Amino acid sequence: MTLRRDPVSGRLVAIAPGRAKRPGAGHALIEPPTQEELDQCPFCRGREDRTPPETLRLPEVTEDWVVRVVPNLYPAVERQEVVIHSPEHKRSFAELSDEEIELIEGAWHSRWSAGIEAGFPYLFWLVNEGRAAGSSLPHSHSQIVFLREPPPAARSRRDPSAVWQVLDRDDLLIAEDNLTQAVVHPAGRLPYELLIGGTDYLGAHLRLLRLCIQKLRAAEGPVPWNAWQYLGSSDEDPGYIEVLPRLTELAGFELGAGIYVNSLDPIEAAALLRAH
Repeated sequence: MTLRRDPVSGRLVAIAPGRAKRPGAGHALIEPPTQEELDQCPFCRGREDRTPPETLRLPEVTEDWVVRVVPNLYPAVERQEVVIHSPEHKRSFAELSDEEIELIEGAWHSRWSAGIEAGFPYLFWLVNEGRAAGSSLPHSHSQIVFLREPPPAARSRRDPSAVWQVLDRDDLLIAEDNLTQAVVHPAGRLPYELLIGGTDYLGAHLRLLRLCIQKLRAAEGPVPWNAWQYLGSSDEDPGYIEVLPRLTELAGFELGAGIYVNSLDPIEAAALLRAH
């Protein structure tokens, strides 16, 4: 076992490959769709009456929308919206088309501007994919949480330059797009934890996220995962996306002691994802 401190957040992580061999160490996979899911999904085109009135649709000038944004029926905070990623019943970010990725980017930028005008200068974007990751509907979608100030996790980040140092690690690199890098986190809480950043070009972030999820599914199957974006405040403090595949569950040691146990060495994880 090797104990590491995350240079970005300061958390402690134990890299313990032997833990992968313990009894019951297998991971959950996203279940295949049921016929009821396909028949009842409120996010598919033609069922717009099953969601609250939309705040945005793209393209805006046609009934054949590709991306819709609607209020969250069960918000966790004062204001929260859902970005529906496709009119078709696509169940993973890995399945999205280039057009859908481009319009998701446009939706986030549009709602960010709307949030600033409404007094919410910080938008926290997140994806929960799979029931084990907290998703209640399997149709691919993301959440936009409107906040009046940065969340505690964003405020507690240590030296912002540490993000650049992590993104520059060639031994952890998975892929690049338009000067943006996707790397395995050197002190990931769980196997295959990723960082995506390097520029403020959101489109490159999203394309790399899609590619990383495609690689993860090729390596491990349709595993649940979470992702979220931290906004940057300057060139020295870059924005980036964190991706947390849910291959193992957090238990008492992680939750109580605050020391996370990762059963896959990050350098090995990077090599496995590059191979796919």
